[in-house]
Amino acid sequence: MSDQLSAGDWLDQGLKILASQGFTALKAEPMAKAMGVSRGSFYWHFEDVSAFHAELLKHWREIAAEQIITGVESSAGTEPAIAVLLRRTFTIKATLERAVRSWAASDAIAQQAVQAIDKRRLGYVQSLLVAEGLGPEIAAARAQVLYWAFLGYALSGRPLPAAQQDTVLTELIRIALLKP
Repeated sequence: MSDQLSAGDWLDQGLKILASQGFTALKAEPMAKAMGVSRGSFYWHFEDVSAFHAELLKHWREIAAEQIITGVESSAGTEPAIAVLLRRTFTIKATLERAVRSWAASDAIAQQAVQAIDKRRLGYVQSLLVAEGLGPEIAAARAQVLYWAFLGYALSGRPLPAAQQDTVLTELIRIALLKP
């Protein structure tokens, strides 16, 4: 790699390291060495490691919430948006999700980022359910149940076999859209 890395390059590398090695590996020197550049490249973009961590959490939110929401919104078709969202979120690798939540267990800034993304995701799921005709209270309750199901999936670290995954997703979608 050249020394002409962008802040985005560092953030992307940071997410890879976070997912594979955990938050304790998010240090300038080892990351620079892994990327084949000097530590100065890191400090050109970030005041210190704490500033990098803050930007990394923002970058994670963009990828783990905003890009998914944009993808669901742009996939409007005959299938309900909640079904599109559930299919996407229950078929992704959740290594990064587990890593960020592990980080949040011991770091207040990461914990705030996780709480913010949880609120954003829950609000979005609730809005999709309201759009499908559910009342706000029922939509909020179902959004919470669906989100807990996602967190259980993400934190378990054990993907389901394809046939079982399809059955589970079909049932989750049925539950989500069931009229009271």
